[in-house]
Amino acid sequence: MSTVSTVSTVSTVTTRSKSKSKSLYQRLGGEATLEAAIDLFHQKILNDHRIRHFFEGVDMARLQQHQTRFLGYAFSGPADYTGRNMREAHRRVVEEMGLDDSHVDAWLENLVEALRELDVAEDLIQEAELIADSVRDDVLKR
Repeated sequence: MSTVSTVSTVSTVTTRSKSKSKSLYQRLGGEATLEAAIDLFHQKILNDHRIRHFFEGVDMARLQQHQTRFLGYAFSGPADYTGRNMREAHRRVVEEMGLDDSHVDAWLENLVEALRELDVAEDLIQEAELIADSVRDDVLKR
């Protein structure tokens, strides 16, 4: 699937946010909150026995930058994500390491926990989780 397909999926889910006066990105607190959330999130995934093996040998600073840009874009923030589409970016971990729904669930749980620890409102967390989960099929090559 192309980058356009991934962007289309995210755009469909985020359309709801655009009807509100501020985007989810803005309601979360913008770049500062998203960077803090991704930093905390990375600490969590590296300590999560269910998924930490997927990140061994990964340049976490680079990954953090990509995830911050992608989620910022997905949450209707700056459109500066220039990484690979989700299907291509996760091809190796799906094909060679067996990434599956249980791992995506763990990833999402850690994201939600990070947002909760930053005292983000529950309705915003639910919206963020829905948007982040909207690329599951692309990530898992379905």
